[in-house]
Amino acid sequence: MALLDVRDLHVRGAAGDLLRGVDLSVGEHRRVAVLGPSGSGKSLTTAAVLGLLPPGLRAGGSVRLGGAEVLGVPAARRPARSRPGLVRQDSSGALHPLLPVGRQLALPVRARGRAARAQVLETLHALGFREPRRVAAALPSELSGGQRQRVCLALALATPSALLVADEPTTALDVVTQAGVLELLRERTGPAAGRALLLVTHDVAVAAALCEEVVVLDGGRVVEHAPLERVLRAPAHERTRELVAAARAVDAHLAALAAPAAAPGAARTGPRVAS
Repeated sequence: MALLDVRDLHVRGAAGDLLRGVDLSVGEHRRVAVLGPSGSGKSLTTAAVLGLLPPGLRAGGSVRLGGAEVLGVPAARRPARSRPGLVRQDSSGALHPLLPVGRQLALPVRARGRAARAQVLETLHALGFREPRRVAAALPSELSGGQRQRVCLALALATPSALLVADEPTTALDVVTQAGVLELLRERTGPAAGRALLLVTHDVAVAAALCEEVVVLDGGRVVEHAPLERVLRAPAHERTRELVAAARAVDAHLAALAAPAAAPGAARTGPRVAS
């Protein structure tokens, strides 16, 4: 049985259908990417799965998480294990601007007092912060974009759910910071971590860096659903071919720019798409 099983998901607004017949599934400890260009329905699919659709939109079909039907149940009313951890694209909007990071990280922790503070510091240290006490005392505005995104990852991992949803988690980050966040997602999901990942991205290279399986959306419909290796080797749909070709063109261009300055055998930083 799939950990997340979405069947015939459709979302309708005042202007008509925005999603039509979306099917996807995420097995236990698996990493699946929802891939597509802007406006394809990626984030809307995520919102429907999470119970976070904006007012005025109605969802139909089925969304089962851990065997329980959750479609139509608002996020706040779902049992704790039916609330996937969420890493948003906008880390600034995901964090309270007036609360120190440490206090925000302590909210989902079951322990209190010194035990909670110790757990927060341990979490920050595990996510690569060399000065966890300073970071815990800081406001979100006092941290860099990459640091805020790691804090959002810590908040998402604090949930008891076996599923982590990352919605464009590296879009606003430079390539070095992006590589660090992707490495953290790789470490904290998959069989060794005991947690599955649903990654939403427009970037084929990001999907290739993390996932084993890809669901491609276009115009609110699934146009391709296949193992990542097969999609990279022989994409079946025109939209998928365009996305893969664009990613390879960018990769080749960046490699050409870096070649004169690179030492022999040096590797480019950041995700890339294999040829």
